[in-house]
Amino acid sequence: MAQSEASLCLNHMLLSNSSSNFGKQRNLGLVQFHHSLRTSGNGIKRCGFRSISFCSTDRKNLTKRSCLLSCKCQRADRVSGLTADDGRPTSLSINGKTNVSNVQELNELLQSDGEGVASGDTNGVGTVGGRKGIEEEAWDLLKESVVYYCGNPIGTIAASDTSNSSILNYDQVFIRDFIPSGIAFLLKGEYDIVRNFILHTLQLQSWEKTMDCHSPGQGLMPASFKVRTVPLDGDNSVTEDVLDPDFGEAAIGRVAPVDSGLWWIILLRAYGKCTGDLSVQERVDVQTGIKMILKLCLADGFDMFPTLLVTDGSCMIDRRMGIHGHPLEIQALFYSALLCAREMLAPEDGSADLIRALNNRLVALSFHIREYYWIDMKKLNEIYRYKTEEYSYDAVNKFNIYPDQIPSWLVEFMPSRGGYLIGNLQPAHMDFRFFSLGNLWSIVGGLATVDQSHAILDLVEEKWSELVADMPLKICYPALEGQEWRIITGSDPKNTAWSYHNGGSWPTLLWQLTVACMKMNRPEIAEKAVMLAERRLSRDKWPEYYDTRRARFIGKQSRLFQTWSIAGYLVAKLLLANPSAAKVLITEEDSELVNAFSCMLSANPRRKHGRKGFKQPFII
Repeated sequence: MAQSEASLCLNHMLLSNSSSNFGKQRNLGLVQFHHSLRTSGNGIKRCGFRSISFCSTDRKNLTKRSCLLSCKCQRADRVSGLTADDGRPTSLSINGKTNVSNVQELNELLQSDGEGVASGDTNGVGTVGGRKGIEEEAWDLLKESVVYYCGNPIGTIAASDTSNSSILNYDQVFIRDFIPSGIAFLLKGEYDIVRNFILHTLQLQSWEKTMDCHSPGQGLMPASFKVRTVPLDGDNSVTEDVLDPDFGEAAIGRVAPVDSGLWWIILLRAYGKCTGDLSVQERVDVQTGIKMILKLCLADGFDMFPTLLVTDGSCMIDRRMGIHGHPLEIQALFYSALLCAREMLAPEDGSADLIRALNNRLVALSFHIREYYWIDMKKLNEIYRYKTEEYSYDAVNKFNIYPDQIPSWLVEFMPSRGGYLIGNLQPAHMDFRFFSLGNLWSIVGGLATVDQSHAILDLVEEKWSELVADMPLKICYPALEGQEWRIITGSDPKNTAWSYHNGGSWPTLLWQLTVACMKMNRPEIAEKAVMLAERRLSRDKWPEYYDTRRARFIGKQSRLFQTWSIAGYLVAKLLLANPSAAKVLITEEDSELVNAFSCMLSANPRRKHGRKGFKQPFII
């Protein structure tokens, strides 16, 4: 009994609010921090961390970075051996999955009879024969995926699939992957892990990032990071925790994660909304971090469009899939992050120009996406009748889209009721594929109008068998096949037709679908999708994605116990139980933007300032 009481005290201490003092000022060079845990009977003598400098280029010793955020720890014994009251091991390290086999075996037995825990218990929290329900199992798995740094929770690993010997980077904390985990913890009232994640990833933002002697902009956030425990100065009795981030220089394809900083801003706002604690976003270092991301995104370039220009693989679809240019997913996150940042930026003289640029971009971006990305049966018919090669300020076919680009599948796919935002738009090119995340977050973030938002959900309902089928939700539709697949993906063996990013079905998208449905007051769509997912997720061991046109198979290279599949399901369940909680993620349509948008529709600025009426003679 004494041991279990000690373990409970240890768990409470580790999950308590970090007493880290990051200071009032943020230095982009070497920064020093001080953190301490007082001596206790649990074997932890002292824990402190500081920013230290390394010069060696040996990656195996984690010294490639210009600095490593480190934690010096002395441990008298291994705290990972402690157990909680229920007998489950409680570990600071990342261990394998435990206590899930009974639930899975039960599901498999019941499924053979045509039912399961999920289908029998739509709330997911009931028990059968005294065993765990799906929701309780999911919470256990999510908590087991937590990563600790200096004894404090800092994030969740991407996956805990012990059956796969090839770890790759699935044992790291990904910024985009942690978002549903963070939202789940916020909605559950467990705030510390989200606060720690926000502040520690912020410190990584200022690290040196170099690939082949070239460095990206300072505001770039890492794609992921790993907590490593290494001996201090060669002494195995004293160890230190170090954060080792990846900004894309180690990623497959070496692509920088454009979406990481945008998701970070969205999560920061959600933290403030959910906790009521605005002190985090008001900190000087946090305000500086927001501004650095905005300056990177709002920097002037050669582009004529207000959309962000990115390379292939810079977001959730992180492999070559023909989304280079101005993909919808990035634009939806960009717009949402701009609104969130405007809400959080402290009013001061130094921010006036930045806020002015932010507002101008919001107006231009909303007009551009709503006007040129939107497609329904009416707009499709207009494109079908487009004239080409128009050289005029008043051209209807502004991007010189050739009607022959309209794919045959779209003619059959487009319903009479509903519409969506296309995947990409560039000169002489429209990507007509339906991308789920981009469309759903356009609803959540207010990039789509109210009518367009309802039309997108109408499309999901009308095309349920194509977009949802046996497992929500297709990441994109349709899949690239044949010669098109070979040219666009480079014959990528992981992105074959109806697999992975190429038309695969991703359970994590449940939470974005649910938030969108809550905003538009259409919860029945999300309820139907969640009930469908509950039939298989636990039995299939929470896979990363599903393959085939109807999502019948677990993905051929899908990791099991994928954390954001687990967290996405939990967020969906929490929001269905408490729809008002979706407010922490939703941004409403701005009245000022609506007025500006109407003005842009009613007046062509080129016509106003064009050559007509220009009477001043030229003097040569």
